[in-house]
Amino acid sequence: MQKNAPEGVENKRVIAAFSAYQLPSALAIGSSGTFILGLQPVLLGALLSENRINFDGLALMATVEMLAIGVGSALLALLFSARHMRAKAIVLLLGTSIGHYLTAGAESTTALTIIRGITGLLEGGLIAISVELIARSATPGRHGGWFVIAQTIAQSILAAILALLVVPKLGSAGGFQLLALASLVPLLAVPMLRNDYGHLPKPLGTANGATGWAKSTLALLVIFTLYLFIGAIWAFLEPIGGQYGIDAATVGIIVSLSLLVQVFGAMSATFLEPYLRFPLVIGGAAFVAVLISLGFASGPSAPLFWALSLATGFIWLFVVPWQIGMAVEADPGRKAALLVPAAQLFGAALGPAGAAAFIADGNFQPVSLFAGLCAFVSLILLVGLVLVSRRARER
Repeated sequence: MQKNAPEGVENKRVIAAFSAYQLPSALAIGSSGTFILGLQPVLLGALLSENRINFDGLALMATVEMLAIGVGSALLALLFSARHMRAKAIVLLLGTSIGHYLTAGAESTTALTIIRGITGLLEGGLIAISVELIARSATPGRHGGWFVIAQTIAQSILAAILALLVVPKLGSAGGFQLLALASLVPLLAVPMLRNDYGHLPKPLGTANGATGWAKSTLALLVIFTLYLFIGAIWAFLEPIGGQYGIDAATVGIIVSLSLLVQVFGAMSATFLEPYLRFPLVIGGAAFVAVLISLGFASGPSAPLFWALSLATGFIWLFVVPWQIGMAVEADPGRKAALLVPAAQLFGAALGPAGAAAFIADGNFQPVSLFAGLCAFVSLILLVGLVLVSRRARER
Protein backbone atom coordinates (compact mmCIF):
# COMPACT_ATOMS: atom_id res chain seq x y z
CA MET A 1 0.00 0.00 0.00
CA GLN A 2 1.21 3.49 -0.77
CA LYS A 3 1.35 5.97 2.05
CA ASN A 4 -0.50 9.21 1.73
CA ALA A 5 1.46 11.73 -0.30
CA PRO A 6 2.39 15.07 1.27
CA GLU A 7 -0.34 17.67 1.26
CA GLY A 8 -0.61 19.49 -2.04
CA VAL A 9 0.68 16.63 -4.17
CA GLU A 10 -0.93 14.50 -6.83
CA ASN A 11 -0.48 11.11 -5.18
CA LYS A 12 -0.85 9.22 -8.44
CA ARG A 13 2.40 10.63 -9.78
CA VAL A 14 4.54 9.11 -7.04
CA ILE A 15 5.85 5.63 -7.79
CA ALA A 16 4.22 3.48 -5.12
CA ALA A 17 6.45 0.42 -5.33
CA PHE A 18 9.43 -1.03 -7.11
CA SER A 19 9.94 -4.53 -8.35
CA ALA A 20 12.21 -6.80 -6.37
CA TYR A 21 15.25 -5.82 -8.41
CA GLN A 22 14.70 -2.25 -9.66
CA LEU A 23 15.54 -0.41 -6.43
CA PRO A 24 18.59 -2.58 -5.56
CA SER A 25 19.96 -2.09 -9.09
CA ALA A 26 19.62 1.70 -8.80
CA LEU A 27 21.28 1.67 -5.36
CA ALA A 28 24.17 -0.46 -6.67
CA ILE A 29 24.78 1.90 -9.58
CA GLY A 30 24.51 5.01 -7.41
CA SER A 31 26.80 3.56 -4.75
CA SER A 32 29.63 3.32 -7.27
CA GLY A 33 29.53 7.10 -7.52
CA THR A 34 30.30 7.36 -3.80
CA PHE A 35 33.28 4.96 -3.73
CA ILE A 36 35.85 7.75 -3.69
CA LEU A 37 34.21 9.47 -0.70
CA GLY A 38 35.10 6.56 1.55
CA LEU A 39 38.43 5.80 -0.11
CA GLN A 40 39.98 9.27 -0.12
CA PRO A 41 42.02 8.71 3.08
CA VAL A 42 43.66 5.61 1.56
CA LEU A 43 44.12 6.71 -2.06
CA LEU A 44 44.92 10.37 -1.50
CA GLY A 45 47.25 9.48 1.35
CA ALA A 46 49.10 7.16 -1.03
CA LEU A 47 49.41 9.93 -3.64
CA LEU A 48 50.90 12.20 -1.00
CA SER A 49 53.34 9.63 0.40
CA GLU A 50 54.59 8.82 -3.10
CA ASN A 51 55.22 12.54 -3.73
CA ARG A 52 52.91 12.48 -6.74
CA ILE A 53 51.25 15.57 -5.32
CA ASN A 54 51.96 18.02 -2.47
CA PHE A 55 49.59 18.82 0.39
CA ASP A 56 48.19 22.02 -1.14
CA GLY A 57 47.58 20.27 -4.45
CA LEU A 58 45.98 17.34 -2.66
CA ALA A 59 43.58 19.61 -0.77
CA LEU A 60 42.63 21.41 -3.98
CA MET A 61 42.12 18.17 -5.90
CA ALA A 62 39.94 16.64 -3.17
CA THR A 63 37.84 19.80 -2.87
CA VAL A 64 37.37 20.06 -6.64
CA GLU A 65 36.22 16.46 -6.88
CA MET A 66 33.74 16.73 -4.01
CA LEU A 67 32.25 19.93 -5.41
CA ALA A 68 32.09 18.33 -8.86
CA ILE A 69 30.20 15.34 -7.45
CA GLY A 70 27.65 17.70 -5.96
CA VAL A 71 27.33 19.65 -9.20
CA GLY A 72 27.05 16.45 -11.24
CA SER A 73 24.27 15.05 -9.07
CA ALA A 74 22.31 18.30 -9.32
CA LEU A 75 22.81 18.69 -13.09
CA LEU A 76 21.63 15.21 -14.00
CA ALA A 77 18.67 15.42 -11.64
CA LEU A 78 17.45 18.89 -12.68
CA LEU A 79 18.48 19.35 -16.32
CA PHE A 80 17.88 15.92 -17.83
CA SER A 81 14.74 13.84 -18.11
CA ALA A 82 14.37 10.62 -16.14
CA ARG A 83 14.16 8.55 -19.32
CA HIS A 84 16.73 6.24 -20.95
CA MET A 85 18.30 5.66 -17.54
CA ARG A 86 20.04 2.45 -18.61
CA ALA A 87 21.95 4.19 -21.39
CA LYS A 88 22.88 7.02 -19.02
CA ALA A 89 24.08 4.52 -16.42
CA ILE A 90 26.30 2.73 -18.95
CA VAL A 91 27.90 5.99 -20.14
CA LEU A 92 28.46 7.24 -16.58
CA LEU A 93 29.91 3.95 -15.33
CA LEU A 94 32.29 3.65 -18.27
CA GLY A 95 33.31 7.30 -17.97
CA THR A 96 33.92 6.99 -14.22
CA SER A 97 36.02 3.86 -14.73
CA ILE A 98 38.11 5.62 -17.38
CA GLY A 99 38.59 8.56 -15.01
CA HIS A 100 39.92 6.30 -12.27
CA TYR A 101 42.23 4.54 -14.74
CA LEU A 102 43.61 7.84 -16.05
CA THR A 103 44.25 8.99 -12.48
CA ALA A 104 46.53 6.00 -12.00
CA GLY A 105 48.89 7.29 -14.70
CA ALA A 106 48.57 11.08 -14.32
CA GLU A 107 51.91 12.72 -13.56
CA SER A 108 51.17 16.32 -12.62
CA THR A 109 49.01 18.11 -10.05
CA THR A 110 47.17 19.92 -12.84
CA ALA A 111 46.38 16.69 -14.68
CA LEU A 112 45.24 14.98 -11.49
CA THR A 113 42.97 17.88 -10.56
CA ILE A 114 41.37 18.07 -14.01
CA ILE A 115 40.86 14.31 -14.23
CA ARG A 116 39.36 14.11 -10.74
CA GLY A 117 37.10 17.09 -11.42
CA ILE A 118 35.68 15.52 -14.59
CA THR A 119 35.39 12.15 -12.87
CA GLY A 120 33.53 13.86 -10.03
CA LEU A 121 30.88 15.15 -12.42
CA LEU A 122 30.32 11.59 -13.67
CA GLU A 123 30.26 10.21 -10.13
CA GLY A 124 27.61 12.78 -9.24
CA GLY A 125 25.55 11.60 -12.18
CA LEU A 126 25.68 8.04 -10.84
CA ILE A 127 24.48 9.22 -7.43
CA ALA A 128 21.60 11.02 -9.15
CA ILE A 129 20.46 7.76 -10.73
CA SER A 130 19.76 6.45 -7.24
CA VAL A 131 18.42 9.71 -5.80
CA GLU A 132 16.02 10.24 -8.71
CA LEU A 133 14.35 6.90 -8.05
CA ILE A 134 14.36 7.43 -4.27
CA ALA A 135 12.67 10.82 -4.71
CA ARG A 136 9.84 9.19 -6.64
CA SER A 137 9.19 6.50 -4.05
CA ALA A 138 6.39 6.38 -1.52
CA THR A 139 8.92 6.27 1.36
CA PRO A 140 11.95 8.32 0.21
CA GLY A 141 13.48 8.62 3.67
CA ARG A 142 13.55 4.88 4.23
CA HIS A 143 14.90 4.16 0.76
CA GLY A 144 17.50 6.88 1.30
CA GLY A 145 18.60 4.97 4.38
CA TRP A 146 19.09 1.80 2.35
CA PHE A 147 21.16 3.80 -0.14
CA VAL A 148 23.42 5.02 2.65
CA ILE A 149 23.83 1.48 3.99
CA ALA A 150 24.70 0.12 0.52
CA GLN A 151 27.31 2.75 -0.22
CA THR A 152 28.93 2.58 3.22
CA ILE A 153 29.29 -1.21 3.17
CA ALA A 154 30.78 -1.05 -0.34
CA GLN A 155 33.22 1.68 0.74
CA SER A 156 34.25 -0.31 3.84
CA ILE A 157 34.99 -3.47 1.84
CA LEU A 158 36.96 -1.60 -0.80
CA ALA A 159 38.86 0.42 1.82
CA ALA A 160 39.97 -2.79 3.57
CA ILE A 161 41.08 -4.41 0.30
CA LEU A 162 42.98 -1.31 -0.80
CA ALA A 163 44.64 -0.62 2.55
CA LEU A 164 45.65 -4.21 3.31
CA LEU A 165 46.30 -5.80 -0.08
CA VAL A 166 46.58 -3.38 -2.99
CA VAL A 167 48.18 -0.07 -1.99
CA PRO A 168 51.05 -1.61 0.06
CA LYS A 169 52.12 -3.65 -3.00
CA LEU A 170 51.00 -1.61 -6.02
CA GLY A 171 50.81 1.90 -4.62
CA SER A 172 48.27 4.58 -5.53
CA ALA A 173 48.31 3.55 -9.20
CA GLY A 174 47.20 0.03 -8.32
CA GLY A 175 44.55 1.45 -6.00
CA PHE A 176 42.98 3.59 -8.70
CA GLN A 177 43.19 0.72 -11.20
CA LEU A 178 41.26 -1.50 -8.79
CA LEU A 179 38.74 1.31 -8.35
CA ALA A 180 38.39 1.46 -12.14
CA LEU A 181 37.54 -2.25 -12.20
CA ALA A 182 35.16 -1.94 -9.26
CA SER A 183 33.28 0.82 -11.09
CA LEU A 184 32.53 -1.60 -13.92
CA VAL A 185 30.88 -4.21 -11.67
CA PRO A 186 27.55 -2.28 -11.45
CA LEU A 187 27.20 -2.70 -15.23
CA LEU A 188 25.76 -6.09 -14.29
CA ALA A 189 22.85 -4.28 -12.63
CA VAL A 190 22.03 -2.03 -15.61
CA PRO A 191 19.63 -4.48 -17.35
CA MET A 192 17.55 -4.58 -14.16
CA LEU A 193 17.38 -0.79 -13.83
CA ARG A 194 14.04 0.92 -14.39
CA ASN A 195 14.53 2.62 -17.76
CA ASP A 196 11.86 5.32 -17.35
CA TYR A 197 11.43 6.71 -13.85
CA GLY A 198 8.35 8.74 -14.73
CA HIS A 199 7.52 12.25 -13.57
CA LEU A 200 8.10 13.80 -10.19
CA PRO A 201 4.92 14.44 -8.20
CA LYS A 202 3.11 17.60 -9.28
CA PRO A 203 2.63 20.14 -6.46
CA LEU A 204 -0.77 21.74 -6.05
CA GLY A 205 -1.98 24.90 -4.38
CA THR A 206 0.70 27.08 -2.78
CA ALA A 207 3.51 24.52 -2.94
CA ASN A 208 5.14 26.40 -5.82
CA GLY A 209 4.79 29.90 -4.30
CA ALA A 210 7.20 32.06 -2.31
CA THR A 211 6.58 30.01 0.82
CA GLY A 212 7.50 26.84 -1.05
CA TRP A 213 10.78 28.36 -2.25
CA ALA A 214 11.56 29.58 1.28
CA LYS A 215 10.94 26.14 2.78
CA SER A 216 13.06 24.39 0.13
CA THR A 217 15.93 26.84 0.59
CA LEU A 218 15.83 26.58 4.37
CA ALA A 219 15.79 22.77 4.22
CA LEU A 220 18.86 22.66 1.97
CA LEU A 221 20.68 25.24 4.12
CA VAL A 222 19.99 23.15 7.24
CA ILE A 223 21.76 20.24 5.51
CA PHE A 224 24.57 22.37 4.09
CA THR A 225 25.50 23.99 7.41
CA LEU A 226 25.43 20.71 9.34
CA TYR A 227 27.83 19.21 6.81
CA LEU A 228 30.07 22.26 7.14
CA PHE A 229 30.49 21.07 10.73
CA ILE A 230 31.27 17.50 9.64
CA GLY A 231 33.68 18.54 6.89
CA ALA A 232 35.60 20.90 9.17
CA ILE A 233 35.99 18.43 12.04
CA TRP A 234 36.84 15.45 9.83
CA ALA A 235 39.41 17.22 7.66
CA PHE A 236 41.36 18.46 10.70
CA LEU A 237 40.81 15.52 13.03
CA GLU A 238 44.48 14.50 12.97
CA PRO A 239 45.96 17.95 13.77
CA ILE A 240 43.25 18.57 16.39
CA GLY A 241 44.22 15.30 18.03
CA GLY A 242 47.92 16.11 17.74
CA GLN A 243 47.38 19.40 19.56
CA TYR A 244 45.99 17.45 22.52
CA GLY A 245 48.54 14.62 22.50
CA ILE A 246 46.66 12.10 20.31
CA ASP A 247 49.13 10.58 17.83
CA ALA A 248 48.41 10.14 14.12
CA ALA A 249 48.30 6.34 14.34
CA THR A 250 45.53 6.53 16.95
CA VAL A 251 43.57 8.97 14.83
CA GLY A 252 43.93 6.56 11.91
CA ILE A 253 42.39 3.77 13.99
CA ILE A 254 39.56 6.10 15.02
CA VAL A 255 38.85 6.95 11.37
CA SER A 256 38.76 3.25 10.45
CA LEU A 257 36.39 2.41 13.30
CA SER A 258 34.21 5.35 12.36
CA LEU A 259 33.25 3.52 9.16
CA LEU A 260 31.70 0.78 11.30
CA VAL A 261 29.96 3.42 13.40
CA GLN A 262 28.64 5.04 10.23
CA VAL A 263 27.22 1.71 9.05
CA PHE A 264 25.55 1.26 12.44
CA GLY A 265 24.19 4.81 12.24
CA ALA A 266 22.80 4.25 8.76
CA MET A 267 21.16 0.97 9.74
CA SER A 268 19.68 2.45 12.89
CA ALA A 269 18.29 5.38 10.95
CA THR A 270 16.70 3.18 8.31
CA PHE A 271 14.68 1.29 10.90
CA LEU A 272 13.87 4.31 13.09
CA GLU A 273 12.92 6.68 10.27
CA PRO A 274 9.21 5.73 10.11
CA TYR A 275 8.77 6.43 13.83
CA LEU A 276 10.54 9.78 14.36
CA ARG A 277 9.88 13.20 12.84
CA PHE A 278 12.69 15.15 11.18
CA PRO A 279 12.63 18.22 13.51
CA LEU A 280 13.41 16.01 16.52
CA VAL A 281 16.19 14.01 14.84
CA ILE A 282 17.88 16.76 12.82
CA GLY A 283 17.49 19.29 15.64
CA GLY A 284 18.90 16.79 18.12
CA ALA A 285 21.81 16.00 15.79
CA ALA A 286 22.63 19.70 15.37
CA PHE A 287 22.50 20.24 19.14
CA VAL A 288 24.77 17.25 19.74
CA ALA A 289 27.11 18.59 17.02
CA VAL A 290 27.41 21.86 18.97
CA LEU A 291 28.31 19.89 22.11
CA ILE A 292 30.84 17.81 20.14
CA SER A 293 32.50 20.98 18.87
CA LEU A 294 32.71 22.43 22.36
CA GLY A 295 34.18 19.14 23.54
CA PHE A 296 36.91 19.26 20.89
CA ALA A 297 37.67 22.89 21.78
CA SER A 298 37.99 22.10 25.50
CA GLY A 299 41.19 20.08 25.17
CA PRO A 300 39.68 16.59 25.50
CA SER A 301 41.34 13.60 27.12
CA ALA A 302 42.05 10.59 24.90
CA PRO A 303 38.82 8.73 25.85
CA LEU A 304 36.74 11.85 25.27
CA PHE A 305 38.48 12.46 21.92
CA TRP A 306 37.55 8.92 20.86
CA ALA A 307 33.94 9.45 21.90
CA LEU A 308 33.65 12.82 20.17
CA SER A 309 35.18 11.50 16.94
CA LEU A 310 32.97 8.41 16.76
CA ALA A 311 29.89 10.49 17.61
CA THR A 312 30.71 12.73 14.63
CA GLY A 313 30.91 9.66 12.40
CA PHE A 314 27.57 8.42 13.72
CA ILE A 315 25.80 11.73 13.00
CA TRP A 316 27.30 11.83 9.49
CA LEU A 317 25.00 9.15 8.08
CA PHE A 318 22.36 8.77 10.78
CA VAL A 319 20.62 12.02 9.78
CA VAL A 320 20.41 11.28 6.04
CA PRO A 321 16.96 9.60 5.89
CA TRP A 322 15.39 12.45 7.83
CA GLN A 323 17.17 15.03 5.68
CA ILE A 324 15.53 13.48 2.64
CA GLY A 325 12.19 13.44 4.44
CA MET A 326 12.64 17.09 5.43
CA ALA A 327 13.37 18.05 1.82
CA VAL A 328 10.29 16.18 0.61
CA GLU A 329 8.06 17.84 3.19
CA ALA A 330 9.51 21.27 2.34
CA ASP A 331 9.02 20.69 -1.38
CA PRO A 332 6.24 18.21 -2.25
CA GLY A 333 7.41 18.43 -5.87
CA ARG A 334 10.57 16.69 -4.59
CA LYS A 335 13.07 18.77 -6.55
CA ALA A 336 14.66 19.79 -3.26
CA ALA A 337 15.12 16.11 -2.43
CA LEU A 338 17.18 15.73 -5.60
CA LEU A 339 19.56 18.39 -4.27
CA VAL A 340 20.20 16.76 -0.89
CA PRO A 341 23.46 15.07 -2.04
CA ALA A 342 24.70 18.37 -3.48
CA ALA A 343 23.97 20.20 -0.21
CA GLN A 344 25.80 17.50 1.75
CA LEU A 345 28.83 17.47 -0.55
CA PHE A 346 29.11 21.24 -0.81
CA GLY A 347 29.09 21.46 2.99
CA ALA A 348 31.62 18.67 3.45
CA ALA A 349 33.89 20.19 0.78
CA LEU A 350 33.69 23.82 1.92
CA GLY A 351 33.82 23.11 5.66
CA PRO A 352 37.60 22.57 5.68
CA ALA A 353 38.18 25.70 3.59
CA GLY A 354 36.07 27.80 5.96
CA ALA A 355 37.75 26.38 9.04
CA ALA A 356 41.25 26.84 7.60
CA ALA A 357 40.71 30.62 7.50
CA PHE A 358 40.70 30.67 11.32
CA ILE A 359 43.84 28.59 11.91
CA ALA A 360 46.80 30.63 13.15
CA ASP A 361 50.23 29.65 14.49
CA GLY A 362 49.44 25.95 14.55
CA ASN A 363 46.43 26.43 16.82
CA PHE A 364 43.54 24.25 15.61
CA GLN A 365 41.11 25.11 18.40
CA PRO A 366 39.31 27.64 16.14
CA VAL A 367 38.41 24.76 13.80
CA SER A 368 36.21 23.30 16.53
CA LEU A 369 34.64 26.68 17.27
CA PHE A 370 33.91 27.27 13.57
CA ALA A 371 32.35 23.80 13.32
CA GLY A 372 30.22 24.47 16.38
CA LEU A 373 29.02 27.77 14.93
CA CYS A 374 27.99 25.99 11.72
CA ALA A 375 26.05 23.38 13.70
CA PHE A 376 24.33 26.14 15.72
CA VAL A 377 23.35 27.96 12.51
CA SER A 378 21.92 24.66 11.20
CA LEU A 379 19.78 24.42 14.35
CA ILE A 380 18.54 28.02 13.98
CA LEU A 381 17.68 27.44 10.32
CA LEU A 382 15.75 24.31 11.28
CA VAL A 383 13.71 26.33 13.77
CA GLY A 384 13.04 28.84 10.98
CA LEU A 385 11.88 26.06 8.65
CA VAL A 386 9.50 24.67 11.27
CA LEU A 387 8.03 28.13 11.92
CA VAL A 388 7.58 28.90 8.22
CA SER A 389 5.93 25.51 7.66
CA ARG A 390 3.59 26.01 10.61
CA ARG A 391 2.58 29.46 9.39
CA ALA A 392 1.91 28.07 5.91
CA ARG A 393 -0.38 25.38 7.35
CA GLU A 394 -2.33 27.94 9.39
CA ARG A 395 -3.18 30.04 6.33
